[in-house]
Amino acid sequence: MAEKEAKKMVEAITSMEEDFAQWYTDVVKKAELIDYTSVKGCMVIKPAGYAIWELIQRQLDDRFKATGVENVYLPMFIPESLLEKEKDHVEGFAPEVAWVTHGGLQPLTERLCVRPTSETLFCDFYKNDVHSYRDLHKVYNQWCSVVRWEKETRPFLRSREFLWQEGHTAHATAEEASERTIQMLNVYADFCEQVLAIPVIKGQKTEKEKFAGALATYTIEALMHDGKALQSGTSHNFGDGFAKAFGIQFTDKDNTLKYVHQTSWGMTTRLIGAIIMVHGDNEGLVLPPKVAPIQVCVIPIQQKKEGVLDKAYELRDRLKGNFRVKVDDTDKTPGYKFAEAEMRGYPIRVEIGPKDIEAGRCVICRRDTREKIEVPLDALEETVGALLETIQKEMLERARTHRDAHTYVAHNMEEFRRIFGEKSGFVKAMWCGEQDCEDKIKEELSVTSRCMPFEQEEIEQTCVCCGKPAKKMVYWGRAY
Repeated sequence: MAEKEAKKMVEAITSMEEDFAQWYTDVVKKAELIDYTSVKGCMVIKPAGYAIWELIQRQLDDRFKATGVENVYLPMFIPESLLEKEKDHVEGFAPEVAWVTHGGLQPLTERLCVRPTSETLFCDFYKNDVHSYRDLHKVYNQWCSVVRWEKETRPFLRSREFLWQEGHTAHATAEEASERTIQMLNVYADFCEQVLAIPVIKGQKTEKEKFAGALATYTIEALMHDGKALQSGTSHNFGDGFAKAFGIQFTDKDNTLKYVHQTSWGMTTRLIGAIIMVHGDNEGLVLPPKVAPIQVCVIPIQQKKEGVLDKAYELRDRLKGNFRVKVDDTDKTPGYKFAEAEMRGYPIRVEIGPKDIEAGRCVICRRDTREKIEVPLDALEETVGALLETIQKEMLERARTHRDAHTYVAHNMEEFRRIFGEKSGFVKAMWCGEQDCEDKIKEELSVTSRCMPFEQEEIEQTCVCCGKPAKKMVYWGRAY
């Protein structure tokens, strides 16, 4: 009976091998991470989903503050005249902007943009807040939501309103701005690997793919289980371009007026989508322990028998000082509870029944490998702690192994076409640096440059597309 119920629950999820997009949608719905709303392209992030975001936010915020970042909050509305001050920037965002035209029943004298990003607001703020070299540097971040009017949406990966953090800094020198840009990219990369168990490639975006108005954009790229890439965090060096457009000047130590140098960097709720698509399986979520809202689920077996539920609560109370733990004391069958615990991605399941109590033991089941082990009750805390560390580490190793196994090398255009025709994943290939080749590759194969990695290799001396001398090795891929 238990097996039948578990099977029935799993059958509600489309197999990822059959239809990856439908599998993803099934998982976010069945695991109750989101719900759809009457506002097209917007989602309700339910408690199970928001709890993951809170853990991401808390741990990322701690890492920011360790580098001297302070949190602020700026308005969500941007006057049209302010948005238009930086030409490249406004052109880059124009197709996605949502506009407010009325306040109550009265037409506004100037349209207000609902923030798609806050560069222009921060520039307007810094213009009035920075006067002297003594006022620098400013290293600010805000946690907020932004609105981008996407044509096609998918939960977490692309929605019209989403949650994120956006850092905006101002510095006295180009060197300081450059250092901060790379520093924050490294914070992101370390966070993804150590907290989310997602390995990433660090590198610079091409001129075509960089952020509108930036001097340079740096990115971390992750590979999903289906072989598509996901841009998982970006850090932008603005140089003094925005400062000149907005008149952000300061008096330096030599008593001359200079423009500030700025950076911007961000991560979003699409990280939750990345967790699902890197670690999930056909039974549902597989959550890395560091971002699992419930790390340990205690399931009483034959809970109506005297002492079983009490023992389950006792184990919970022993564990809850160090771990995020719950008891599933619902009246569902054990088989259903097991399937639900797997669906929700709890890293560890603890099973306790009358025979276990009599023997002074419990059974622990790992979500990631489904391995079951019998553990003496007096060794429970120690075993759970060690096991969560092991799970976290091994999830990263498995994701890295998968990424490396789906990373290919193309020496010429024939190989390039063949790989993308037959496989999915990253392809490393040389590039001449010309946008014409980038455009041709995208048009022919629906493939984009993901990044020019910091760790360069010389695969060939010529461009994979045109045969001219190569300047950079690039990771290419199909992306979300």
